[in-house]
Amino acid sequence: MHPSPDQLKRDNAQFIWHPMAHPGAMKKAAPDMIARGEGCWIWDVDGHKMLDGVGGLWAANLGHSNRRVRDAIVAQLDELPFYNVFRGTTHVRAVELSARLVKMMAPDEVGAVLFSSGGSDAVEGALKIARQYWKLKGQADRFKFISLRQGYHGVHFGGMSVNGNTNFRRAYEPLLPGCFHVDTPWLYHNPYTDDPVRLGEICAELLEREIVFQGPDTVAAFIAEPIQGAGGVIVPPDNYWPLVRKVCDKHGVLLIADEVVTGFGRAGAMFGTRLWGVNADLWCLAKGISSGYVPLGATAIGKKVAEVFDADATGAASVSHGYTYSAHPVAAAAALATLDVIEELDIPANAAREGAHLHERLASFTERFGFVGNVRGRGLMAGIEMVADKAARIPVPRTSDIPARVAREAYRRGLMVRISGPNMILSPPLVINRAEVDLMVDVLEQSFQAVQATL
Repeated sequence: MHPSPDQLKRDNAQFIWHPMAHPGAMKKAAPDMIARGEGCWIWDVDGHKMLDGVGGLWAANLGHSNRRVRDAIVAQLDELPFYNVFRGTTHVRAVELSARLVKMMAPDEVGAVLFSSGGSDAVEGALKIARQYWKLKGQADRFKFISLRQGYHGVHFGGMSVNGNTNFRRAYEPLLPGCFHVDTPWLYHNPYTDDPVRLGEICAELLEREIVFQGPDTVAAFIAEPIQGAGGVIVPPDNYWPLVRKVCDKHGVLLIADEVVTGFGRAGAMFGTRLWGVNADLWCLAKGISSGYVPLGATAIGKKVAEVFDADATGAASVSHGYTYSAHPVAAAAALATLDVIEELDIPANAAREGAHLHERLASFTERFGFVGNVRGRGLMAGIEMVADKAARIPVPRTSDIPARVAREAYRRGLMVRISGPNMILSPPLVINRAEVDLMVDVLEQSFQAVQATL
């Protein structure tokens, strides 16, 4: 017999440490416990039905009950539940998925992929490959990484070191040496300008100045998200990524695109870099690659990088990195089925179309609600920033209960949302339809209005 909802809540408080949470806080206030999902909908253990405005966590792009992915998982469990891809062994699904991804990313000039278990792993792989690449090129002094403030690149020591948010770093310092940060092209919060074109130019110039200051012959790579997710859904000006590519090329620096969130359609294009016609040298992939059904990550390796590894005759190009569950057969099967559905349904186009409608409806929130300072995003990723002072653009402090109150109002009305600092972040499944988008915004309107009425 399954435990009762009350027993589950008691056990959760006693036995689980939750990521990004204080263990004591989870004992004082039980987290929302989700019991099942279907399509874009989820139900908690008390039977309360909600539209999933979080997409699991940027990941359930095909919703929670895609039959094709489910059947592929079950078939793979019957055929081969597990085998490794360490030196000397492989399995069928790993080969099929690697070929599929490289062909899918042919316009991006990808030459190979290295599989892992998730996004943090994919970032770790990219950072290691970048350093190893320069050693193979005879430029071992190129070990430094530059990244953006507000950037998020996972929770391994490498990823934390290039993260641009103190909250993810302070408890675990000292971190990896040789990591430096420059300002993000954040139109709402920057000390430079309200002109997006000029901001893109300034922030690209800041990157170049940091490269020059560090010494171009010491910088291995610049890593950034095409659109910053966890940092608050920060969309760069259209000129920024093309300018960054030029700066990296000028100084011989590798460009790493962290596409863990934006990959496979989230922002309205198959990959975020394609929004601006820019190719990276390494890509970090996860979440949408398997629609979150089974954990999987991948580091996609550009041809320029792959060719240097392939040409090595000394043995120094051996990749001394990987995980027991890299290219797990069940995860690979889930990914192959996911990619079939993404292409057949043109999921990126749906994200672009429904995302445009979402942003059109959310745009009025800054005028209608006194504590909403900014609404931003692209495709089916949106951030609503709540402020204490709209004129001065001062976010509500972390001690404010306003964001949590809005989230609870939404929950009660049948919508799951996510709060990160002063921001409400929306990332619903990419299969969401127009009626569901409208329902999501209707609930948000009611929830913000309910909180505003008490202020």
